Amino acid sequence: MLMHARRINPLEFRPSIGSSLKLFSTLLPDPSPDSKTQTGKPTKPLSKPQLKALVLSQYSHGKFSNLVQNVVAFPAVLLTACQNLTAPQPDNALNYPDSPSLFHSVSKRFDIGEMGCELRENRFDVKACCVTMVPSRKKGECLVLPNLKLKVLIEAIRMSLEIVYDERFVTFSYGGRVGMGRHTAIRYLKNSVENPSWWFDVTFDRVKFDDRHVNKLCFSIEEKIKDSILIDIIKRLFECEVLGIELGGCYLGRGFPQESGLSSILINIYFNGFDKEIQDMRLRKNQENPKFDSNELVSMSGVSYKPLKIYVVRYLDEILVITSGSKMLMMDYKNWFLKYLEGRLELKVDRMKTAIHSAVSEKINFQGMELQAVPPSVLHPPMSEKAIRARKKYLRQKEVRSLELKNARERNRKKLGLKILQHVFKKLKQSGGFKFEFQIENEVREIFRTWANEVVQEYFSGSLEERSEWYQKLTAGDFLSLRHIRNQLPQELVDAYDKFQEQLEKHLSPVKARKALEKEERRVEEKEEQKYAKRTVEDLTRLCIKVDAPIELVRKAVKMAGFTNSMGRPRPIKLLIALEDTDIIKWYAGVGRMWLDFFCCCHNFKMVKTIVTYHLRFSCILTLAEKHESTKREAIKHYTKDLKVSDLDGNEEVYFPTEREVKMMGDKNLSDPRPVDGALSLALIRLASDELSCSCIAHFCDRKATVFYRVRLLQNRLNVNPLDEGKWVPGMGAIHESLNRKCLPLCSEHINNLYMGKITLQDIDCTLFVDVD
Repeated sequence: MLMHARRINPLEFRPSIGSSLKLFSTLLPDPSPDSKTQTGKPTKPLSKPQLKALVLSQYSHGKFSNLVQNVVAFPAVLLTACQNLTAPQPDNALNYPDSPSLFHSVSKRFDIGEMGCELRENRFDVKACCVTMVPSRKKGECLVLPNLKLKVLIEAIRMSLEIVYDERFVTFSYGGRVGMGRHTAIRYLKNSVENPSWWFDVTFDRVKFDDRHVNKLCFSIEEKIKDSILIDIIKRLFECEVLGIELGGCYLGRGFPQESGLSSILINIYFNGFDKEIQDMRLRKNQENPKFDSNELVSMSGVSYKPLKIYVVRYLDEILVITSGSKMLMMDYKNWFLKYLEGRLELKVDRMKTAIHSAVSEKINFQGMELQAVPPSVLHPPMSEKAIRARKKYLRQKEVRSLELKNARERNRKKLGLKILQHVFKKLKQSGGFKFEFQIENEVREIFRTWANEVVQEYFSGSLEERSEWYQKLTAGDFLSLRHIRNQLPQELVDAYDKFQEQLEKHLSPVKARKALEKEERRVEEKEEQKYAKRTVEDLTRLCIKVDAPIELVRKAVKMAGFTNSMGRPRPIKLLIALEDTDIIKWYAGVGRMWLDFFCCCHNFKMVKTIVTYHLRFSCILTLAEKHESTKREAIKHYTKDLKVSDLDGNEEVYFPTEREVKMMGDKNLSDPRPVDGALSLALIRLASDELSCSCIAHFCDRKATVFYRVRLLQNRLNVNPLDEGKWVPGMGAIHESLNRKCLPLCSEHINNLYMGKITLQDIDCTLFVDVD
């Protein structure tokens, strides 16, 4: 794919600075250091255009300057960050309605005005906002998490960096960007990559960013942003270990609490120079190998032309390189990639796993899915003989139904004519033969005038004027003896009469009909031969990418989580028996829906549907039966196979996807669905505790009616190390072990969203956990 990419010149923003300042001055109060003037009344959050105008107004002399003092420290920006944390939406996180209650909820926890003053004066204490989570086992690793105040600062910095950098990132950089997620990358591979021959994916060793990487990252930021306070805050976040980047792990973009909100955009900034070099290399290669019309070349010389192409897709720390050239050329590209990553970026690459594979004969894993180059007929196979017979049968049935309707209309028309003739003969009989001829003619004309009116209203669809015009034409004069009436009849009626004559000739002369039938059969055969020839040529000259779900890994995850036994049959999960029936169904529904959303773009999506429809559904039924000490049949009779439950008002609710809903599912237009790792490895068990009620620990939730839930992690229950690929599912992440057995007070709304996978532990302030023995 030829990408007409260009470097964005920061000077292009200069004409909008004046208008941005004018707009900004009308939207926000004066940013004076006096916090009293800023906390006297509730501050409204900013919309996305307002925030963008504010950030762009800080541009001068080729750089953005003082973003912390003039943007991040502003109370309206901090309140916007609070709003994003309250109701995160990946696609457009800033277009929310103003909520006055949000400011009061934030004021109960910390003072936004005072926080802004601390940021402007560089007095914000990052270390005081960090909480160390101690694991339950002695040899476990500790985890440093930010409290809610520090999360607001991190989100405000992320929003500012997103406006500065998002338009400067290359088009093949995915992850941590609006509308540029996993499914967008997979859709690009399926639709844009042509004739792949060799590929490899870059695999990094599990090494955290140290001082060298942090300094290099800060140097990259200073190329666009002149702000010493921002650089100092980022360095302090790394020093306190509340912000950590570990390439080669399985936690980025999965909603785990150990991932910071700044990790994604900082990774993209760190790799931005690398991406620009790849983009320039691709443009040079495209200029050296121009694209021609392949159809024209085939018609002229009888051969097909395959231009040399290089495709690169990067999702955070996962890099996939594809080429349509030779293996020697791919080896040169690989050496250049490794030299740049290990030399200039000072990263450690696993050279054993970073191997070149044949795109046709070997599969490669990317984004938790399997990729392979196949002919187009594999993705869009021709109809089988059984399908062809079924289609012909359907067309015959459709033709028979159409003929039956036509015969019914003819039968009704015949009945109407017979009624008219019977009425005419009845009138003639009553007259006794003594009426004058003109009287009989007038009566017949009157009868046919009535009949014409009924015919026009029944068989001609049109306006009132059109029906009146045809009524006058049909009823004026002695139309039964006029031959030129054909010219005055509707064309549809004339065509119908002509078709009748053709059918009559066909039945009277079978030789002519047989010839027409043979001609039609030859035309159909020629059409099928053309389709077969075109399909054969495409299979010999084209290769596409097939995306499959790793079914063996999915089955291993299903077995490891306890959905199935050693025989592969559904079994109950006894750990969930302590939950309410609705919570059990919601937990299963969250896992199932996340699996379906994640793999809906795969070619073998039908197999994933089977796993959700059979294994998860019946495991949930068996768990409910185990809880109530009943049989599977009794549980199905009570909950039905759709797992319906009733609320307090007696209304039926369905959380688990029904069999019909799963059957109708297909490729959705999703951007970045979260993997199932977090929901699958997390179980929240309700406690029967007499502790005093606490506020919900979801971000800025003031509900007091909460219930304590104990976190039970899968790796701790199984006593398995997630880094051991032999016992753990390869490529599957895990929540940090320090949260195991912690108790979280949550309200009914947020626990439901957590079960259903709508929110993750990143949307909860886990530092406010409660110790309950």
